[in-house]
Amino acid sequence: MAELPEIRASDADRERTAQVLRTSGANGQLTVDELDERVEAAYAAKTRGELERLVEDLGETRDRRADVPVRPGDQGTRWVVSVMGGSDRKGHWRVGRSVTVLNLMGGGNLDLNDAEFAGDVVEMRVYSLMGGSEIRVPEDLDVQVSEFAFMGGNDIGRGETPPRAGGPLLRLKMVSIMGGSSLRRGRRKSRAERRLERERERHNHLGH
Repeated sequence: MAELPEIRASDADRERTAQVLRTSGANGQLTVDELDERVEAAYAAKTRGELERLVEDLGETRDRRADVPVRPGDQGTRWVVSVMGGSDRKGHWRVGRSVTVLNLMGGGNLDLNDAEFAGDVVEMRVYSLMGGSEIRVPEDLDVQVSEFAFMGGNDIGRGETPPRAGGPLLRLKMVSIMGGSSLRRGRRKSRAERRLERERERHNHLGH
């Protein structure tokens, strides 16, 4: 039987591997020269097998899920403006080092679960007047929150998973007037998943 060809690597695969390598460099598993050499090889890799060989000797770090991949640079979204409507961001998108979200009688919902950061530290400022945003972040992303609300309220979901050491940082500032924004961890669940959860809760309740 002919041997199947190796699966080709995507840009997202390369970014995830580079992030694992950076973490290994930060915790002392790799020297500076080793880190530079492997990161360069990761971006040049053609297949997933090549990427796997770059991290196979890194133990638990290789299995670390990249909370948010970081690709340093000046590009990325800097403004998300919603006026009497919505400006959602989800899927793969690049978050600039400094992002301003402006909601005026509308809302811009931002999902960072498949996003990449333009720096190890990203500052996001969310200003809402008679509106608000829902911001979704990976479970273990390190987030620092400051917030203010007048005639409204912000809802901060801290989550149960502690941030991973050495990962990127989101500095989130939320200011709401006659409105409010929310921070949620994890992905938005589908209607089917929410219905299944309700059925499980009802079943557990009847079981007691």
